[in-house]
Amino acid sequence: MADITSTPPATVAAPATAPATAAAPAPAPSAATPAIARGKRKERTGQVISNRMAKTIIVRVERRFPHAKFKKVVTGYKKFCAHDEQSQAKVGDRVRIEETRPYSKTKRWRLVAVVEKSAGAAPVPA
Repeated sequence: MADITSTPPATVAAPATAPATAAAPAPAPSAATPAIARGKRKERTGQVISNRMAKTIIVRVERRFPHAKFKKVVTGYKKFCAHDEQSQAKVGDRVRIEETRPYSKTKRWRLVAVVEKSAGAAPVPA
Protein backbone atom coordinates (compact mmCIF):
# COMPACT_ATOMS: atom_id res chain seq x y z
CA MET A 1 0.00 0.00 0.00
CA ALA A 2 1.18 3.51 -0.79
CA ASP A 3 1.67 5.95 2.00
CA ILE A 4 -0.88 8.78 1.65
CA THR A 5 1.30 11.29 3.47
CA SER A 6 4.26 10.85 1.17
CA THR A 7 5.02 13.59 -1.36
CA PRO A 8 4.81 12.82 -5.07
CA PRO A 9 8.13 12.44 -6.89
CA ALA A 10 9.62 15.67 -8.26
CA THR A 11 9.06 16.20 -11.97
CA VAL A 12 12.04 16.85 -14.17
CA ALA A 13 11.79 19.92 -16.41
CA ALA A 14 11.96 19.09 -20.11
CA PRO A 15 15.04 20.51 -21.82
CA ALA A 16 14.41 23.36 -24.23
CA THR A 17 14.65 22.06 -27.79
CA ALA A 18 14.67 25.44 -29.52
CA PRO A 19 17.81 27.52 -29.15
CA ALA A 20 17.39 30.84 -27.36
CA THR A 21 17.18 33.69 -29.87
CA ALA A 22 17.06 37.41 -29.27
CA ALA A 23 13.48 38.62 -29.57
CA ALA A 24 12.81 41.59 -31.81
CA PRO A 25 11.90 44.70 -29.79
CA ALA A 26 8.21 45.52 -29.71
CA PRO A 27 7.22 48.50 -31.87
CA ALA A 28 6.56 51.70 -29.98
CA PRO A 29 2.87 52.61 -29.71
CA SER A 30 1.88 55.31 -32.15
CA ALA A 31 -0.38 58.26 -31.47
CA ALA A 32 -3.25 56.49 -33.23
CA THR A 33 -3.15 53.54 -30.82
CA PRO A 34 -3.02 54.60 -27.17
CA ALA A 35 -0.82 52.48 -24.93
CA ILE A 36 -3.40 52.29 -22.15
CA ALA A 37 -7.10 52.69 -22.84
CA ARG A 38 -8.88 54.77 -20.22
CA GLY A 39 -12.28 53.88 -18.89
CA LYS A 40 -15.38 55.94 -19.58
CA ARG A 41 -15.13 59.22 -17.68
CA LYS A 42 -17.93 61.61 -16.82
CA GLU A 43 -18.06 64.82 -18.84
CA ARG A 44 -20.02 67.96 -18.11
CA THR A 45 -20.54 71.22 -19.97
CA GLY A 46 -20.96 74.43 -18.04
CA GLN A 47 -20.17 78.11 -17.70
CA VAL A 48 -17.06 79.48 -15.98
CA ILE A 49 -18.10 81.68 -13.07
CA SER A 50 -14.65 82.26 -11.54
CA ASN A 51 -11.01 82.01 -12.60
CA ARG A 52 -9.35 83.94 -9.77
CA MET A 53 -7.36 80.98 -8.42
CA ALA A 54 -4.11 79.83 -9.99
CA LYS A 55 -4.75 77.03 -12.54
CA THR A 56 -8.28 76.55 -11.19
CA ILE A 57 -11.69 77.51 -12.55
CA ILE A 58 -15.13 77.16 -11.03
CA VAL A 59 -17.70 75.85 -13.50
CA ARG A 60 -21.47 76.05 -12.98
CA VAL A 61 -23.22 73.08 -14.59
CA GLU A 62 -26.93 73.27 -15.37
CA ARG A 63 -29.16 70.19 -15.01
CA ARG A 64 -32.82 70.09 -16.05
CA PHE A 65 -35.08 67.39 -14.65
CA PRO A 66 -38.76 66.85 -13.76
CA HIS A 67 -39.68 67.48 -10.14
CA ALA A 68 -40.31 64.18 -8.33
CA LYS A 69 -43.74 65.12 -7.01
CA PHE A 70 -45.08 67.91 -9.21
CA LYS A 71 -43.49 66.83 -12.54
CA LYS A 72 -42.65 70.42 -13.47
CA VAL A 73 -39.28 70.80 -15.19
CA VAL A 74 -36.83 72.24 -12.68
CA THR A 75 -33.36 73.64 -13.31
CA GLY A 76 -30.69 72.60 -10.84
CA TYR A 77 -27.16 74.02 -10.71
CA LYS A 78 -23.95 72.60 -9.29
CA LYS A 79 -20.48 74.15 -9.05
CA PHE A 80 -17.34 72.16 -9.84
CA CYS A 81 -13.71 73.15 -9.29
CA ALA A 82 -11.68 72.15 -12.35
CA HIS A 83 -7.98 72.17 -13.18
CA ASP A 84 -7.00 74.56 -15.99
CA GLU A 85 -3.30 74.01 -16.70
CA GLN A 86 -2.80 76.87 -19.21
CA SER A 87 -5.33 79.23 -17.56
CA GLN A 88 -7.12 79.56 -20.91
CA ALA A 89 -10.74 79.73 -19.67
CA LYS A 90 -12.16 83.13 -18.81
CA VAL A 91 -15.30 84.12 -16.92
CA GLY A 92 -18.40 83.57 -19.05
CA ASP A 93 -16.86 80.91 -21.34
CA ARG A 94 -18.73 77.66 -21.99
CA VAL A 95 -16.34 74.79 -21.23
CA ARG A 96 -16.29 71.00 -21.20
CA ILE A 97 -14.79 69.36 -18.11
CA GLU A 98 -13.88 65.73 -17.46
CA GLU A 99 -13.68 63.69 -14.28
CA THR A 100 -10.11 62.89 -13.22
CA ARG A 101 -7.95 61.95 -10.24
CA PRO A 102 -8.10 64.28 -7.23
CA TYR A 103 -5.86 67.32 -7.68
CA SER A 104 -6.74 68.79 -4.27
CA LYS A 105 -9.42 68.64 -1.58
CA THR A 106 -12.13 70.01 -3.88
CA LYS A 107 -10.66 69.62 -7.40
CA ARG A 108 -11.65 66.36 -9.15
CA TRP A 109 -12.29 67.67 -12.68
CA ARG A 110 -10.05 69.01 -15.44
CA LEU A 111 -10.68 71.31 -18.38
CA VAL A 112 -11.00 69.46 -21.69
CA ALA A 113 -11.94 72.26 -24.08
CA VAL A 114 -13.36 75.75 -24.30
CA VAL A 115 -16.58 75.19 -26.25
CA GLU A 116 -17.56 78.83 -26.71
CA LYS A 117 -15.70 82.02 -25.83
CA SER A 118 -17.66 84.73 -24.07
CA ALA A 119 -18.10 88.08 -25.76
CA GLY A 120 -16.77 89.69 -22.59
CA ALA A 121 -18.37 92.50 -20.64
CA ALA A 122 -18.03 95.94 -22.17
CA PRO A 123 -16.23 98.34 -19.83
CA VAL A 124 -18.47 100.90 -18.23
CA PRO A 125 -17.44 104.46 -19.19
CA ALA A 126 -16.37 106.43 -16.13
